[in-house]
Amino acid sequence: MSKQGTKLAREVLTDPVHILAFGFGTGLSPVAPGTVGSLIGVALAWATLNVGPVTQIGVAVAMFVAGIWICGQSARRLGVHDHGGIVWDEIVGMYVVLIFTPFGLYPWILAFGLFRAFDIVKPWPIRDLDHRLKGGAGIMLDDLVAALYAALLLAFLGWLMN
Repeated sequence: MSKQGTKLAREVLTDPVHILAFGFGTGLSPVAPGTVGSLIGVALAWATLNVGPVTQIGVAVAMFVAGIWICGQSARRLGVHDHGGIVWDEIVGMYVVLIFTPFGLYPWILAFGLFRAFDIVKPWPIRDLDHRLKGGAGIMLDDLVAALYAALLLAFLGWLMN
């Protein structure tokens, strides 16, 4: 790891805001940190499978609202808007997609792939949201829209298959 990478890791792992924003360290992954961070969203969705949809939606809303502050503070402290290592937004986005996806290996793999594709490609208006909104709201909102795109496409595909 480079000196700069070591410095960032030390800063992230010693600050509770960064620990959350960087997905408990998953955002420090040298390869595809957003994808690695999204795996926490998968684990959270799996862990909350049996709590009911109202509780799951409550968890998603609470994480989204908290994420506005967490991601905004982390970005401000780092001096970089939407640093690639900030993955709280991917965690929440992945969780949102999965709470609306029927449980199963193939549906969840498809949900994961679609969410990551929309988050990476950023079709309209995701890219605009990412560039125009500053702070935590911008960081969180583009991933929420990517999650909604993925969920809508999954619902459409499910409708086609019935």
